[in-house]
Amino acid sequence: MSVPTRLDTSELVRQVKALYRQVAQQPAADFHFPVGRPLAERLGYPTELLDGIPAEALASFAGVGYALDLAGLTPGARVLDLGSGSGTDSFAAAALVGPTGHVTGIDMTDTQRAKADRLRAGAAHIRFVPGRLEDLPFDDASFDVVISNGVVNLCPDKTRVFAEAARVLAPRGRLAIADIVATRPLPETVTCNADLWSACIGGAAPETDYRAAIANAGLRIDTLCEVPEYQFLTTQAQNASREYGVRAITLAAHKA
Repeated sequence: MSVPTRLDTSELVRQVKALYRQVAQQPAADFHFPVGRPLAERLGYPTELLDGIPAEALASFAGVGYALDLAGLTPGARVLDLGSGSGTDSFAAAALVGPTGHVTGIDMTDTQRAKADRLRAGAAHIRFVPGRLEDLPFDDASFDVVISNGVVNLCPDKTRVFAEAARVLAPRGRLAIADIVATRPLPETVTCNADLWSACIGGAAPETDYRAAIANAGLRIDTLCEVPEYQFLTTQAQNASREYGVRAITLAAHKA
């Protein structure tokens, strides 16, 4: 899955960081996408799981689906959360794997990561580290499960992201993610627009290419489902969703 040749990736990174810094600091602001606990509830997060997550983290939740039910998290599992943001999915995963397990969240936005780290209140079985998903700072086979929610679409080189996810997964390790994909390729006016990328529109890869990137990384898809409960908020985002079939999905895969 190639990176759009005219996309200014440095500008993309700058805009994504700026947008998600605002999501962390001002979650009640207006965005292209919904944010907060009501979104998590609509996407299917169990109430008892949400009740155990810090309210400040939930306020900045900007996921696109509920994929933790596909992750098969069990006590003692080692989990990596790609693009962990303010930590909603990391905290949820930590509750599911228990104190004998461990969850690592990785995110490139300092403000999001600092918020999540403050909210973990010194819990020993969860940590948050800086980094880019295309170049994970972990050893091979370090994790049993990799999770992610609404983040891979923000990465220009998705092929590299999935290759890295596969590398850090242990044999028979699992991938469980929610993300944004498209029915058909988006035009360059969209894919080379950093503002639309940060809005989770410009980086929506065609589903066929997305599946191929996962398969080429040595991961076998077990299930893929559309998430009709997720809807964009602005007219611009809604128009792109209608015209190009931009939509949310959840999927589960395992390391072949």
